[in-house]
Amino acid sequence: MTDRYEQGMKNRRAVLGDAHVDRALAKQTPVTEPFQNFITRTAWGDIWNREGLDHTQRRLLTIAILTAVGNDGELDMHLRAALRAGISADTLGEVLLHTAIYAGVPNSNHGFALLDQAVKEEL
Repeated sequence: MTDRYEQGMKNRRAVLGDAHVDRALAKQTPVTEPFQNFITRTAWGDIWNREGLDHTQRRLLTIAILTAVGNDGELDMHLRAALRAGISADTLGEVLLHTAIYAGVPNSNHGFALLDQAVKEEL
């Protein structure tokens, strides 16, 4: 394994949690392995490892972007991971409100529904 992969796996586990990463790796096949390796090295090893933003800032930015593009599955996962990491539902709600103005009310409305369900299940 490369240093980027190892650092990426450390970041991935820190942000998403061991259970999520273990499930993703358990489902890995010869077809999906190159992609899992790629996202671990690049997204988690390169981008999430940069010094310009801390993990909390990256989490909030990720949630805003996922809301803006309407990526429900990833948004739900990142909302839940943020709650488990101690980011308050109020802070996440502020991100969703801010996103509504710049990226659209319908996506943020759906984000609030996902956040509400995550709060009920995670906290």
